[in-house]
Amino acid sequence: MSVLTRRRAAPAVRALRVVVVLAVLALVALALAWRPAIEPIDPPAAVTFAAELVRRGEQLAGVGNCAACHTRAEGPTFAGGVALQTPFGTVVGTNITPDPATGIGRWSETAFVRAMREGVDREGRHLYPVFPYDHFVRTTDEDLHALYAYLMTRDPVPSPPVRNRLVFPLGFRPLIAGWKLLFLDSTPVAVNARSSAEWNRGAYLVQSLGHCSSCHSPRGPLGNEDRSRYLDGGEAEGWTVPALNGRSPSPLPWDVEHLLSYLRTGLAVDHAIAAGPMQGVVAGLATASTADLQAIAVYIDSTLGSPSPSRQDLARAVRTRASQPTLPAVPAAVAGDVTLALGETVYAQACASCHDPGRGLSSSAALKLPLAVAVHEPDPRSLARIVLHGIRPPGTAVGRWMPAFGDALTDDQLVALLAYLRRSAAGAPPWNDLRARVRDVRREPPG
Repeated sequence: MSVLTRRRAAPAVRALRVVVVLAVLALVALALAWRPAIEPIDPPAAVTFAAELVRRGEQLAGVGNCAACHTRAEGPTFAGGVALQTPFGTVVGTNITPDPATGIGRWSETAFVRAMREGVDREGRHLYPVFPYDHFVRTTDEDLHALYAYLMTRDPVPSPPVRNRLVFPLGFRPLIAGWKLLFLDSTPVAVNARSSAEWNRGAYLVQSLGHCSSCHSPRGPLGNEDRSRYLDGGEAEGWTVPALNGRSPSPLPWDVEHLLSYLRTGLAVDHAIAAGPMQGVVAGLATASTADLQAIAVYIDSTLGSPSPSRQDLARAVRTRASQPTLPAVPAAVAGDVTLALGETVYAQACASCHDPGRGLSSSAALKLPLAVAVHEPDPRSLARIVLHGIRPPGTAVGRWMPAFGDALTDDQLVALLAYLRRSAAGAPPWNDLRARVRDVRREPPG
């Protein structure tokens, strides 16, 4: 072969080598992604599970908030169909009732545990991490056994799966195996010998079944939880989720008593009621044991830490504002600010009659707004969602509510109201890009 011929052949040879390498890598990736199916079983009879074990499983399902992702509005419990919006598309919650055809009725406990810890279903398909198995992987054998007993004793509901709608090529499930190699950490929750058994139980529940940091921590570009910023605040369903550490925006410090009340009822003295995704969490926790809720409250109280001098100063200032008959008037120095003046007018006409008296026994008496965390958060979207869409108890539950003002307020009025509340209720610097944030929330569905 001449030198010229060899030179012409060289690019083709290099291209062939690249193709071969890529083919080998693809085969290796598929081999790593492959998981065998687990043989189906006949649905076990409910009487095979002890009543106390089932009861314990019910309590743990409450901690895990299983119903929120597996029960659509007005639909049968755990029958699936909930559309979960992610930056990568829509994933639909599946049927986890023991229906043998469309649910998990033919799943053995081995198959169930694999799904919880490895994110792989009975048939060997990888599950999307919107199902937080990166937390469930840390759940003990004992607790998974109880949870399995509870789910397998529910009423079976025929409910075929609904197709996911994901950005190409994420519908190709073997790709999830690569995500797991990067981010699925099966390290058990560490026991702190210097802390109480109650604290350690709370730490375990928060980091495993409770998966609190799934919403309360920020996420990376691949949807992974940023473990280096644990409980530093995040986002969920269009809501900003506050930090549960020293960066908490709460105007008043929390303590174990108030945390326990909030987890149990969604309401705590001098704190805002649960709204957005937290409403579903509180609804789930209604079945949790008091001991587990107490443990969670003890642990979260420790992550929040003791208030710093600056936080103590903020709390005193907030209590002073909240003790006044109404919010402070726009200062004379900025009285000419058209936006703040409009916001003051909107507040007086639409908000003051409920919020100025402060919270009482009646649902028409609302929290004084200097105490509301939403006006103190670094992002205005949650406050905008509350004003636009209101707050109502989930489903048919009875509880405190706030009317929606989305149809009553223009964007100019809403921007003005939020700017006024940030100034007069929180005494904080203005939010950046407030008008753009309001437009974003207007475009999003209520949540």
